[in-house]
Amino acid sequence: MNVQRVLLAALAACLACAAQAQQYPAKPVKVYIGYAAGSSTDIVGRVMADRMAAHWKQSVIVENRGGAAGNVAAEAAARSPGDGYTLLFAQNGLAISAAAIPNLPYSAERDLVAIAPVAATPHILIVGADFPAKNVQELIARAKAEPGRLTYASSGVGNSDHLCGELFNLMAGISAVHVPYKGGAPAVQDVIPGRVSYYFAGMPVGLPLAKSGRGRALGVTSRQRYPGAPDIPTIAEQGLPDYEATLWQGFFAPASIDPALGARIARDIEAVLKLPDTRLKLDRAGVTLFEDSQANFRRFFHAEIAKWKEVVKKTNLKLE
Repeated sequence: MNVQRVLLAALAACLACAAQAQQYPAKPVKVYIGYAAGSSTDIVGRVMADRMAAHWKQSVIVENRGGAAGNVAAEAAARSPGDGYTLLFAQNGLAISAAAIPNLPYSAERDLVAIAPVAATPHILIVGADFPAKNVQELIARAKAEPGRLTYASSGVGNSDHLCGELFNLMAGISAVHVPYKGGAPAVQDVIPGRVSYYFAGMPVGLPLAKSGRGRALGVTSRQRYPGAPDIPTIAEQGLPDYEATLWQGFFAPASIDPALGARIARDIEAVLKLPDTRLKLDRAGVTLFEDSQANFRRFFHAEIAKWKEVVKKTNLKLE
């Protein structure tokens, strides 16, 4: 009899979870973004939130919680109920922090679960329109001629753009000084007038600046030239042949989320990414889609943490 009760209870729980996944979402969904409005991750996240709201016929509310390389938003998401009504839209910084900061108040590996990838795009090395260097070789030469005088911006300590700068320092043999901001938009505000020397911007922020003439693109961080801007050379072809870095972005949820509901959300995001209107908006933002299964994205995320642990160890980088 007791066995029957246990089995019936388990069956009821399974049916309840399945019903929850089918009815979802029955109320507005909140998406935390750990960067300032106007940053690359914010731009992509808002495109996705808008298209998901249309797909679900339910409000999707973006809440920017900038600071600590995205960890303020990540912790808030990790502490939220796993009912599917709180999601996190994150980027490389989540894996970098997990790899490099041992005393975070949450664990990205234990408290969050990867739901669906969205984009994987190179950074673009931007300087102000009046900056003297016209290419990567000239930038490196200037940095070597004035050790410690050049500065580079980032959207926060430990973010992908920060690590692009550290990798550039290491491979170019220079000592530019890191200047962190609370997002890509405020970083750009100091790079364009020349208060900061350069910035490894995300494409949604950097490419419009280059096209408008307000900034100058010196190179992209991918191994091959970026299809959306084929006239901009790679950093690798300008004297640093092994230089490569990519900005990826995707959705995460509290680890307590029911697997069936997580899978449902992943399928919905995949469906949204297939919509021509979504593709057009992301393409206009300078974004390359990163389409893969939920299982592969989870493996990718854990592999990213392992990769950055090696980079942090080799560069002796301290992010706390």
